[in-house]
Amino acid sequence: MTDKDTIMLREAIGDYLQWMRSMEYESSQTRMRYGLVLMDFIDFVKENNMAWEDIFTFDTLKAFRIYTSTQHSSDAIRGLSVYLFDHGRIPQPLRRPCYQVDLPEIYEQYLIYYEQSRQVPYSQIKHIRRVLASFSQFLERLTIELDQIKIEHMDAFMAEFHQRLTPGTCKTYRFHLRGFLKYLYQERKILPKDLAPLVVGAPLFAQAQPPKFLRPQELQKLFSNLKLTTPIHIRTYAMVHLVYFMGLRPKEISQIKLRDVSFKKRELMIGERKGNNPTILPVPENTIKAIAAYVLKARPDSQYRYLFLSFQRPHRPISSGTVIQYISKAIKNSGLLSTPYSLRHTYAQNLLNTGATIYEIKEMLGHQNIQSTKRYLHIDIELMRKVLFDEEL
Repeated sequence: MTDKDTIMLREAIGDYLQWMRSMEYESSQTRMRYGLVLMDFIDFVKENNMAWEDIFTFDTLKAFRIYTSTQHSSDAIRGLSVYLFDHGRIPQPLRRPCYQVDLPEIYEQYLIYYEQSRQVPYSQIKHIRRVLASFSQFLERLTIELDQIKIEHMDAFMAEFHQRLTPGTCKTYRFHLRGFLKYLYQERKILPKDLAPLVVGAPLFAQAQPPKFLRPQELQKLFSNLKLTTPIHIRTYAMVHLVYFMGLRPKEISQIKLRDVSFKKRELMIGERKGNNPTILPVPENTIKAIAAYVLKARPDSQYRYLFLSFQRPHRPISSGTVIQYISKAIKNSGLLSTPYSLRHTYAQNLLNTGATIYEIKEMLGHQNIQSTKRYLHIDIELMRKVLFDEEL
């Protein structure tokens, strides 16, 4: 390893740790652990006299894990490689091992199509890859070509593959299978019939649970703890407003484009809702101000016209998983045990309390059928006691 390579690696690590600090990426303890790992990594690279082009490879990562006694070594090196790749300093980032598992070409093309069109996180691609790998092996074992798939084959595969999985996991994997089948039918014209709507599970009874929502004091605690000191804070602030004051889904938030927001009319066009039911929603004044603050003070310059972008170059549109991640972090930092969907439930309950009908709530939430809306609402015990017994709680 030349002195130039050593200097490049030290500067790269310094830039990466500084970026983590400026973006408030992970906790200070995590950044400290990563720093120790990366300092150890410099010593390892120097001792093995590695050239720059040989540093970020799986062989190097494997050897370093044997060399070092520090924990989280793989995560730290992978994180550094992704940062350097995003900034054009290495040709390819390190991915987790399962990302390298090869599938037949049509499956790999679907994963590329899905990742690019949906901007999904790695964890979701991992789940899709798992179910598609099993599905491919199932068809190969029975010598069934893709254009010969019938619903009986799908039922047989799901009965075999889902045998030891929980109902929730089975539901997720059925969703991934439907996406692949729809791709084969609509995009590739391989299937003569769209089998996706036929891939359904058995009905589950007595599974419904009352939705969780936030009480007024919890909402006050959440909003009082929201900060506006960094670009990430400002983006999170705007996203929390969109969930609570407008009831938007994380996916809907991630797909908002700049042209969808009318600051003058205070309106937001939601173009992609469940059931392809686009709508225009009024935007509360505090929410439009939160969006404006993000656009003016925090949104990076980018060729992408989506509203919410990542803060890593080249500033791509964020995924629904990223929306969930940062809203969940804001809720957790407020000391609350809740989720972003609790804010959506609270929005629905607030509409009910203000006198909106369940049909109006259905339209505001973007539900396809009234049964979905009914599951979002609970009996307001406080309101019921006030009406029936004239009792203040």
